[in-house]
Amino acid sequence: MQNTRLEKLLEFFKNEPDDEFLKYALATEYLRINDTEKALFYYEDLYHNHPKYVGNYYHLGKLYEALNRADDAITVYEKGMLAAKEARDNHALGELQAVYMELKGFDDDDDDY
Repeated sequence: MQNTRLEKLLEFFKNEPDDEFLKYALATEYLRINDTEKALFYYEDLYHNHPKYVGNYYHLGKLYEALNRADDAITVYEKGMLAAKEARDNHALGELQAVYMELKGFDDDDDDY
């Protein structure tokens, strides 16, 4: 049964509707089964209601990119970089900086001076 994982997550979510990880897991699962609308709903819920959940910024930004919403993706990456700095999450910061620079049209071969 394809939706077993989704069904389990939804059952857990009924008991813990404000759990950040469950929201993230639901978003990721919906994206996996190509339900973009529901994935976006949960990623955006995390973005607005749990801004310290650093792992969300990359995935929401990439989804915005896939939906041709580049300006929204840039905003998410910028806020994500600030959240990652505040959390001292250098790994997430590096990933967000890389996708941000790529989306803005910079690459590793560009000179900074």
